[in-house]
Amino acid sequence: QETRSNEESTDESEEDESEEEPKLKYERLSNGVTEILQKDAASCMTVHEKFLALGTHYGKVYLLDVQGNITQKFDVSPVKINQISLDESGEHMGVCSEDGKVQVFGLYSAEEFHETFDCPIKIVAVHPQFVRSHCKQFVTGGKKLLLYERGWMNRWKPSVLHEGEGNIRNVKWRGHLIAWANNMGVKILDMISKQRITNVPRDDISLRPDMYPCSLCWKDNLTLIIGWGNSVKICSVKERHASEMRDLPNRYVEIVFQFDTEFYISGLAPLCDQLVILSYVKEISEKMEVECCARPRLDIVQPLPESCEEISSDALTVRGFQENECRDYHLEYSEGESLFYIISPRDVVVAKERDQDDHIDWLLEKKKYEEALMAAEISQKTIKKHKILDIGLAYINHLVEKGEYDLAARKCQKILGKNTELWEFEVYKFKEIGQLKAISPYLPRRDPVLKPLIYEMVLHEFLESDYEGFATLIKEWPGDLYNNTIIVQAVVDHLKKDPQNRTLLRTLAELYTYDQRYGRALEIYLTLRHKDVFQLIHKHNLFSSIRDKIVLLMDFDSEKAVDMLLDNEDKISIDRVVEELENRPELQHVYLHKLFKRDHHKGQRYHEKQISLYAEYDRPNLLPFLRDSTHCPLEKALEICQQRNFVEETVYLLSRMGNSRSALKMIMEELQDVDKAIEFAKEQDDGELWEDLILYSIDKPPFITGLLNNIGTHVDPILLIHRIKEGMEIPNLRDSLVKILQDYNLQILLREGCKKILVADSLSLLKKMHRTQMKGVLVDEENICESCLSPVLPSDASKSFNVVVFHCRHMFHKECLPVSNTVSPVQFCNICSAKHRGPGSAILEMKK
Repeated sequence: QETRSNEESTDESEEDESEEEPKLKYERLSNGVTEILQKDAASCMTVHEKFLALGTHYGKVYLLDVQGNITQKFDVSPVKINQISLDESGEHMGVCSEDGKVQVFGLYSAEEFHETFDCPIKIVAVHPQFVRSHCKQFVTGGKKLLLYERGWMNRWKPSVLHEGEGNIRNVKWRGHLIAWANNMGVKILDMISKQRITNVPRDDISLRPDMYPCSLCWKDNLTLIIGWGNSVKICSVKERHASEMRDLPNRYVEIVFQFDTEFYISGLAPLCDQLVILSYVKEISEKMEVECCARPRLDIVQPLPESCEEISSDALTVRGFQENECRDYHLEYSEGESLFYIISPRDVVVAKERDQDDHIDWLLEKKKYEEALMAAEISQKTIKKHKILDIGLAYINHLVEKGEYDLAARKCQKILGKNTELWEFEVYKFKEIGQLKAISPYLPRRDPVLKPLIYEMVLHEFLESDYEGFATLIKEWPGDLYNNTIIVQAVVDHLKKDPQNRTLLRTLAELYTYDQRYGRALEIYLTLRHKDVFQLIHKHNLFSSIRDKIVLLMDFDSEKAVDMLLDNEDKISIDRVVEELENRPELQHVYLHKLFKRDHHKGQRYHEKQISLYAEYDRPNLLPFLRDSTHCPLEKALEICQQRNFVEETVYLLSRMGNSRSALKMIMEELQDVDKAIEFAKEQDDGELWEDLILYSIDKPPFITGLLNNIGTHVDPILLIHRIKEGMEIPNLRDSLVKILQDYNLQILLREGCKKILVADSLSLLKKMHRTQMKGVLVDEENICESCLSPVLPSDASKSFNVVVFHCRHMFHKECLPVSNTVSPVQFCNICSAKHRGPGSAILEMKK
């Protein structure tokens, strides 16, 4: 009994749960074939690229289209059709039947041949080029292999090609080669030489040839595939070398592949360099413990020299497989489209190579959505059944079902693209499952932009549960994505419950900024002491808004605030800033100090005020300020420094006001620092000041030591030494005296060295001048007398002449020079003497 109803379609392959993707897909040939096989049984079928020819047990031949629809019907015989043969053009058909009838006729012409034999004719094969007039040949096989050729007067002449080895059960004609199988083996005949070129014996002679027939298939014009029992042989027809021929045929056959299969072979077909094998299977029934027929298998194998590698294997559920024998199955194929037809008495199944659509189907079935999506993108121009978007949406749904919300949301960016409707649909889907947070980072912000309601919905979700996440979105999203007023109101409502929440306050400031309410934003930033406050002021030019907030800015970051105020003093004047900081003198000092550093004159009106500010808050910078300021009132500064007992500043002010003696006295009395006193005296370079310093130090031995060590190069040490009282004990006197002598010797050495250098330089310059003056001077026709302005040299060179050439290169005729009034014989150049240009001495007389 059949395990499936006739209406069941065959995805007939046995779908294992393995991860191995099948190579072929199957479907039952239906339509007219279903009607035929309900009343009749299929016995054979031949495939042409344009149509199919099906023979039945009731002697009918049906021409079918590739969908199985009947296009033509022939009543050939009342008994089983054994074989149908078509030429390559598909215009001529050969049919043989169990009652011995053979017919060869044209499908589109009146050409026809009839013959009836006294035995069943199992096979018929027409010449592949039967449509040509010189190829009108066909062979039939019963007990003999007969070749029919049309000759003179259109008569058909038979000739015996082979006999005596049992019934001929299979014939395949390809090109000039005919292969046939009888009870003993497989033979190949070369039609050109009319010679039999090989005999391939069958391996298992125990099998009945009528129950387990031989399967023959030409892969190409020179390659024959033989399947018999469970043995497969692939034979190659080759040309014999001329030196090897002798009495042998021109061609020979070499078996290039040979292997055994697990089951009995019912049919063979090539698939590129692989092989498709239809196998008949028997198995032991578990209930009855007897051997019974199982479903046939269609395997794809890769031939190897001594074995084969299985690529795929599918068990086919064909109708009535429990009752079929090995001889009941046939495998036919269409070379152009890689279609394989499995024929059984009650069913015809078509196997096709799986295309990219089928590959994607399999991936989706195995829930490999990402691979399916990638495959669809790569083959988007060739796939017909699937759409990338549909696969992507299924992938997103799959991820959501698995709970991988973040990955699902991330894939939305790639899959949904610019489709706003799908985006909004997915957002609502995420809202329903409470995962709006997951999709929020991936929502489009530019091209496309969704409805404001979508973004507001996400923001409200964060505002209810995650202030930090809410703040992040506000910072990242452009303010025009949502209704700013609605979000501001929502934040304000939440601040009523938690007024000091810094995250909400900071976010509210950013929202105010988006809404151009900069004043409110600035107030919040200053309250929070936020680092972006200065950036906000600069970016939006809010200087008018900070006129009354200068103290807050200074309290937040005095350095940045002062730099900003000074950089923009044209917008906020110095007077305004000083006025605002009146009650905060420490901040006022910071501002005025930096102003003074930038420009000593801009804040001159506040220099008097700055004296007190420096004295109070920045004593180290008071003295540099007093030195650099030219607008500081010295009397006021002196009064403040004396009140605060700032000795160094007082000394500087006294010296600057011309009271050097009081300054020196203060250094000696207040600071007790002889080195500083000496340094002060050096700076002033005043003899009276040195006298006061000596008088003050004369009764203080430590001071005398300091003076002896430092005075030698400025004042005569004798003045100090003579005033030292006899018997006074002076620390390190010997060392001080030695130092004075060393300083004196050093000065003597320096003077002598300078004298030597001066003398050497003078002598060098004198020699240089002498060498220069001793050089010759060129006098030619172009030189003129500076007095008479005529050429210096006479036109007649034979006459004698006198020329005077001065070192300044001025030239005169001797008679043109005025007579000198001086007693000295030395003459001077009149021109240079008049211009005070040099000595003009040393006359060179040239006589010729």
